[in-house]
Amino acid sequence: MTHRLFLAGIALVAVVPVGAAYADAGSANACAAGLAPSARAIYDAAAPGFAASNDPRGLVKATTMNLVQAGTIPMSEARADATAAGACLKKLR
Repeated sequence: MTHRLFLAGIALVAVVPVGAAYADAGSANACAAGLAPSARAIYDAAAPGFAASNDPRGLVKATTMNLVQAGTIPMSEARADATAAGACLKKLR
């Protein structure tokens, strides 16, 4: 009996990572609701791929550059808006 409980405990630990951080989409969306329109555009464009990205900073940078080139956000506000959007996006990881 003790052996089975031990094995069940090991199986549970293998399935449920201890101390894992779970994404908080609700908190991220609430944060994004308070962003300026340009920062919100960056957030909306980067959010779908952010959590799975191997280079989240690079994703935000590329997204911001694409939005500037498309004329969606002004270059003068791009850095500050990307920083603000990034703070909200971090809540998705």
